[in-house]
Amino acid sequence: MRFMMLMIPKGYESAEAGTMPDPEAVQRMMEYNKELQEAGILLALDGLHPPSMGARVSFQGGKPSVTDGPFAEAKEVVGGYWLIDVKSKEEAVEWAKRCPGSENEVIEVRRVQEMDDFPDDVREAAAGFDEMTSREDG
Repeated sequence: MRFMMLMIPKGYESAEAGTMPDPEAVQRMMEYNKELQEAGILLALDGLHPPSMGARVSFQGGKPSVTDGPFAEAKEVVGGYWLIDVKSKEEAVEWAKRCPGSENEVIEVRRVQEMDDFPDDVREAAAGFDEMTSREDG
């Protein structure tokens, strides 16, 4: 089962453009990332620039509207993620607990939806999805 572990750093929602992480924290995180890789469960990972450098596209009334960051209404934002492949939610949570996060960081663990999770009509509507992704089912 694939799980996304979303890093949610408190205060990142108002971080200025160009905000960089502490090199020592990055080194600790890289050691953790290496553990995930050596365990054979790491599929992908990335850090994200602060919301002040991003944009949101909303669809009020079915029409796209763009708002550049920062986003005044944001209370929590994603700062990065890991995509892992493990046997259960419990195993994913155990890996999240091993992360060298600080007091101002939270990791949200969410299972990735697989085609097998959907009824036949939804699978039919999503025909071709597997060809759009580069992942291998395992």
